[in-house]
Amino acid sequence: MEYEFINDPTTRYAKAKFSFEHEVFGPWLEVEVGNDPQKLTALLNVIDKAEHSSAQEHEIVGSEYTVRIIEKDVSIAANASLNGVEALPEALSADDIDFDDQESASCGLEDFRELLLSWARFTTH
Repeated sequence: MEYEFINDPTTRYAKAKFSFEHEVFGPWLEVEVGNDPQKLTALLNVIDKAEHSSAQEHEIVGSEYTVRIIEKDVSIAANASLNGVEALPEALSADDIDFDDQESASCGLEDFRELLLSWARFTTH
């Protein structure tokens, strides 16, 4: 997973940019985690639980995104989806665009932990 953290000179907030296949991680970090050390600690605790418990699935539902940890895999998905749309315009067939790529992504548990630790270091300096 490739990513870069920057400080937005206009808003002075931390921003996260990710490679295309993981780009949903950026807005998730910015919206759901921000620079809140309590949220980071809570997420790291969930990772520890996932590694050391027999529970098969952990889910964290945020205001805009949901994180699912299933065994050693982590997925993030936007809560809003196009599932409620009855019909797409003919110009937007499933062959032309894959909405899921823009709304969800996944990675391994260790990569997720390292991402959170890197974000914590960046947002606290």
